[in-house]
Amino acid sequence: MNAFPALTSIALRAQQSALRLAALKGSERSRALHTMAEALLERQDDILEANTLDLEVSREMAVPELVVDWLKLTPERLQTAGQILQRLAELSDPIQPVLNIPSFQVDQCQTYYQLMPLGVIAFVYEAFPELAAIAAGLCIRSGNSLILRGSTEASHSNQAIAETLILAIEDAGLPDHCLQLLPSDQGDLIRELVTLDQYVNLVIPYGRSSLVQQVVRQATAPVLRTAIGNCYLYWSPSGSLDIARWMILDSHQSEPDPVNAIEKVLIHRHHSSTALTMLWSSLKEKGFHLRGDRELAAEFPELFSVVADTAEWSQAYLNNTIAFKVVESLETAINWINHYSSGHADCLATESYQESRQFALGVNSAMTYINASPRFSRNPRPGSPIVLGMCNQKGYRRGLISLETLTTVKHIVQGSGAL
Repeated sequence: MNAFPALTSIALRAQQSALRLAALKGSERSRALHTMAEALLERQDDILEANTLDLEVSREMAVPELVVDWLKLTPERLQTAGQILQRLAELSDPIQPVLNIPSFQVDQCQTYYQLMPLGVIAFVYEAFPELAAIAAGLCIRSGNSLILRGSTEASHSNQAIAETLILAIEDAGLPDHCLQLLPSDQGDLIRELVTLDQYVNLVIPYGRSSLVQQVVRQATAPVLRTAIGNCYLYWSPSGSLDIARWMILDSHQSEPDPVNAIEKVLIHRHHSSTALTMLWSSLKEKGFHLRGDRELAAEFPELFSVVADTAEWSQAYLNNTIAFKVVESLETAINWINHYSSGHADCLATESYQESRQFALGVNSAMTYINASPRFSRNPRPGSPIVLGMCNQKGYRRGLISLETLTTVKHIVQGSGAL
């Protein structure tokens, strides 16, 4: 039986709910977020029990260990999701501000921008059950409806979390159907969902690049493409060993998904062999697996037993593997990064201001980090934006996926009625 008519009804209900949700006061949506956070923690045991069932099934089905790691919930991960909901509830209403940005002028009228919700967001995600709560929090706070489509591996966990949040939303008096979960056992639902551009205003895919590319290929609705891994570091000869080592190690501390982990390192040909050996030895001691280009593998066979092939430079490892390559100059490094990087977070270790400016302007990535760790956190320190992920595309929005990403602007012209 074709599921499309049912899915159309789901999307239509989400659209209608989004209109009602956007009309609510910010305080009403804040109250709902507090209720959602409390419900998530109150039902923690039930959610973890559902997650245990998912883990058992996944191991029987030989799901890749990487996905199992993403799938495995802990009390800490659920508590973090609850804390994010609480923090979102305490933020000012993101769709209240009026922006007096100079734009077109109309005689005898005042013109301004009003921030508005997008409408209906579709979130297609792989494993990571708690992301449903974070996405729901961002959407409720910004006045958007949300349709969730999780992966089969996390079906029980997703169901438990969605039911918890939906009941909390109902208790808080928010519109019905502003949060809905699609079944994960019907693969064609993704294709049908992302082509409902009459109702769906934005699709956010999150997971391995294969999932993201599938959504990008199939969608007729706008897509906010996310990226995980395959971030580059260029270690300039002027950059210190301690800074380069710290940037690499700290970038891998993000859990459970290494969004901005440095997986590829470009080194200048004139680097000190002593400094390089010290870096590689320290990384191996920390449990990292090292790969090198053919030149490094030939010169240091005891450190690089595996040669990185051509395809690897454009692919994410998403584990504790790091590949090293020799380059001739900063310009060569920038060109290589622009060609092979995933384009969302790339780094430079240098003591040269000129190099830092050239890198920042030349690298075609959403974010560049200079002598700073690109480590990613969805629940950063107070004052920093709460984010769902990283977007590496140019176009609609780029960089951190935050509350601002889920809003748009309306042009308003206010006149006096004078002829």
